[in-house]
Amino acid sequence: MDLELTAEQSLIRDTARDFASKEVAPIASRIDKEHRFPHELIAKMGELGFMGIAVPEAWGGAGMDAVSYVLALEEICKACASTGVIMSVNNSLVCDPLVKYGSDEQKQEWLVPLASGKKLGCYALSEPEAGSDAAAQKTHATLDGETWILSGTKNFITNAPKADVVLVFATTDAAKKHHGISAFLVPIHTPGVVVGPPDDKMGIRGAHSSQVFFDGCRLPSSAMLGKPGDGFKIAMNTLDGGRIGIAAQAVGIAQAAFEAATKYAMERKTFGKPIAEHQAIQFKLADMSTDIAAARMLLWRAAVAKDDGGKFSKEAAMAKVFAAEVANRVAKEAVQVFGGYGYLADFPVERHFRDAKITEIYEGTSEIQRLVIASLVLKD
Repeated sequence: MDLELTAEQSLIRDTARDFASKEVAPIASRIDKEHRFPHELIAKMGELGFMGIAVPEAWGGAGMDAVSYVLALEEICKACASTGVIMSVNNSLVCDPLVKYGSDEQKQEWLVPLASGKKLGCYALSEPEAGSDAAAQKTHATLDGETWILSGTKNFITNAPKADVVLVFATTDAAKKHHGISAFLVPIHTPGVVVGPPDDKMGIRGAHSSQVFFDGCRLPSSAMLGKPGDGFKIAMNTLDGGRIGIAAQAVGIAQAAFEAATKYAMERKTFGKPIAEHQAIQFKLADMSTDIAAARMLLWRAAVAKDDGGKFSKEAAMAKVFAAEVANRVAKEAVQVFGGYGYLADFPVERHFRDAKITEIYEGTSEIQRLVIASLVLKD
């Protein structure tokens, strides 16, 4: 793997870093405290091409690679994990499957405005009784002539309260089990679609999520993404890319916590010298820095594997599980470096500590990532 960034990759990283430091970071604390969806930042990220980085230019995107995507996403998440995951869901979980499986008509209707940030998408796979066991879908769609009738409930759907379209997975042939699941593109204001109140979450409070209810929602046959029965394949392939996005989010959170802890350690004095001169603190900073570097390398490897066009499930799962656990370790140690101040909402490490936890849960828990890795290792 070539670790030298191209000029284009460096440019998008630097553009994201500049935008994040000047426009995202200054309001990140307020976004968190007010549980406020960052509309103005999403609009600006659309203008910068960040809402459809890997979407071909012909369909409204920036036409760049997965490495560029994770470079930009890490910078946004370093400033504000809430803003970053909104960007991640739109890119990884909605635009990506549209690029791969959408018809030209679907791409024109949805991909172009999604990639430009004029519309926002969400991905509805999880259900109250189908989280890690994604094949156990209770949401179902039945064919009535040329119309599909969709009913069911989806859980923890990031972006749903602000989305324009939802990518829904539903059983269309129960006898075929996971081969009988199909995918549908559903405009959020379709009759029969009800979006629940935003979830009251521990972290990433600016990235609104909620339940979504479908009650006899009637859809034309053109709403189906891919072919009947392709839904589970689409969902799993999409999650591989999504896990790379969450790994980038985790690395961004970890980097932010590490930088805050390092700065504080050089300023805070005990026993007549900065705490950075105490070996106990130095060891923490050394381990944090090493862990982040390792997580970033796994992230980049996964992005390169995706760009190469082959299978990258193992690389994505490795990057996701390791980066998520690094984010939690680093954020925990950053709070410890701050001492009592780290427990106060006045300092950013408290937010990073709360934001980090979700990276071990959504888009496949750490336990599920280990099952994925083990199953693929045993096949090698």
